[in-house]
Amino acid sequence: MSVNQATVRESTVVEKVYRPASGWPMLLLVLGILFSIPLIFIAGARASASPLLVIPLVFLGIAAFTCLFGFMAVQPNDARVLLLFGDYRGTVSESGFYWVNPFFTKKKISLRIRNFETGSTNVAEKKNEAGQVVQQQTRTTGRPSKVNDRDGNPIEISAVVVWRVVNTAEALFEVDDYEHFVGVQSESALRSLSSRYPYDSEDHETSLRGSTDEISDQLQKDIQDRLGQAGVEVIEARICHLAYAPEIAAAMLQRQQAGAVVAARAKIVEGAVGMVQQALDHLSREKIVEFDDDRRAAMVSNLLVVLCSDRHAQPVINTGSIYH
Repeated sequence: MSVNQATVRESTVVEKVYRPASGWPMLLLVLGILFSIPLIFIAGARASASPLLVIPLVFLGIAAFTCLFGFMAVQPNDARVLLLFGDYRGTVSESGFYWVNPFFTKKKISLRIRNFETGSTNVAEKKNEAGQVVQQQTRTTGRPSKVNDRDGNPIEISAVVVWRVVNTAEALFEVDDYEHFVGVQSESALRSLSSRYPYDSEDHETSLRGSTDEISDQLQKDIQDRLGQAGVEVIEARICHLAYAPEIAAAMLQRQQAGAVVAARAKIVEGAVGMVQQALDHLSREKIVEFDDDRRAAMVSNLLVVLCSDRHAQPVINTGSIYH
């Protein structure tokens, strides 16, 4: 199945909103029970109550202790996915303090906007022998990907992708690790995009270097098509590094310099021809001097040499005439 066919496939899990009860009343009830059990036990012992009174107190204490595992706090832009023995029951995305079934498995997932650079990798956290975290999970600096553009030129390219989770059920149940999935698919989309466009173009064709906005929009669309099944929304995707590979960078720089020199010379010649035409027309109009074909050719040649030369012209005094 292709990527495009996979993205249009209907999700097998639909996100459901779960409305939990407030945790404050339940907290007061559970704490009241836990503190009252010892008092009831002491009062029953002093009154020489029946030993059978201990049995309901034990069950009541176990029930109150079990209820403690049902409390949860949801921060802004966080969510909790609730599972009951593997059955998806819903998602809590509103911030607050709640109480739910203590047998629920509560999976935390962040809804905050995140960004990463293609080519970077996650470094897992490290723990010592006691199980304490000695190094938090980090992410390495992105390394540009080396690919070939449409013309076969090796280039280095990397992009920054801004994304967030919009469907918690798809993010947790449709893919194995949605963060790793975002990284791999973004890298794949960037490589595919680079192979469809040239690095640079001289005929106003869409190119990686000259069409920044169009390339960014297309990259965002390509990544979104790949991540739609993972419950992820791509907010922005932009190229942050673009260069020729080191082995051809010098040759391409000479090529760009040569193109710039040719373009500059063409502009100079165009302007010089206009100035020569303007000078000849002015001389003829004011009848300052009459030119035959030979004199006109000599004048044009001298003016073009002066105007198009990349060095200062050296004045020459002509003591004769053009015919001697």
